[in-house]
Amino acid sequence: MRFEPIDRPPHAFQQPVTAGQIQAVCQRVFGADARVSSAVELGLGMYNNTFKVTVEGRDRPVVVRFAPAPARQCVSEREFMRNEYATVPYLAPIAPLMPRIIAADWSHELVGRDYLVQTLLDGVPAPEGLSDYPRPTWMGFFRRLGEITRIIHDVRGPGFGTVAAPRHATWSRAVTESLHDIASDLDDAGLDSADLRKAAALAAEHHAVLDEITEPRLLTGDLWTVNVMIAPGAPEPTITGVLDLDRTSWGDPAADWPIRMAASRQDERVAFWEAYGERDLRPSAVWRSLVYEIRHLGAVRLERHRHGQADRVEESYDAVAEVLSRLT
Repeated sequence: MRFEPIDRPPHAFQQPVTAGQIQAVCQRVFGADARVSSAVELGLGMYNNTFKVTVEGRDRPVVVRFAPAPARQCVSEREFMRNEYATVPYLAPIAPLMPRIIAADWSHELVGRDYLVQTLLDGVPAPEGLSDYPRPTWMGFFRRLGEITRIIHDVRGPGFGTVAAPRHATWSRAVTESLHDIASDLDDAGLDSADLRKAAALAAEHHAVLDEITEPRLLTGDLWTVNVMIAPGAPEPTITGVLDLDRTSWGDPAADWPIRMAASRQDERVAFWEAYGERDLRPSAVWRSLVYEIRHLGAVRLERHRHGQADRVEESYDAVAEVLSRLT
């Protein structure tokens, strides 16, 4: 087997997977005679370990993804892979863009981690492929991204919270609990979480504003360029696939990551709104957006810490303080 893992320091969050484990997974999925000829780890993701795997006799490579071991998962990031699996039926409106799941295994019999085997999407990752096009042509890409986001947000759910376990009857409870979960993870990491807890207290105090949101909608959690594939050599950037929607939840569409990212700059991404629709800028919606921004910043702080970006962790405290000043 040609085995090409990514070389990481021993303390890195993404722990290694062995060639033998990948071989064992493929034999379980494709049969005892299956032989892996190559396994190359892909480097765009920052949570799971993802390999492009070629199995002898199969027409196309497959993707094998390993979740972090349970002991390494934070409270706010628990069982994302299982959440992604539970979301598949709700993503039917964009099924042609999604990888197909070949196998899922939560047994930990072969590896002490959850894993998925999926079809390999055609195309190149958008962060790489977009640079081949003049920036004015990116407008069409972001317009299509807005359309896809709107399709997903139009899916209605049974309650608020993660797709796998929508246990909250109100949006305010889902938001305040998620803020507390992130704060607990920051505490466990030895970081100051006082600003997140203050935001949670304000969210609880003003729960009526959050509870103006009464209908749970499907949120992507992480949809942006890094999770999009585009067609190589097309006349303009053309989306061919969407992947890794493991942070999905039911809630207010305005709380979703693509909404935050589309609103963050006035450049080509303004085309996003042409397909998605206009933002709600009423005072109550603006107040909610500030709470969502603090929640995003808290999750980003945790991720930066996990990947050893100490200077950027410190930046997040100033960013949260600025948003809190507008929230109170």
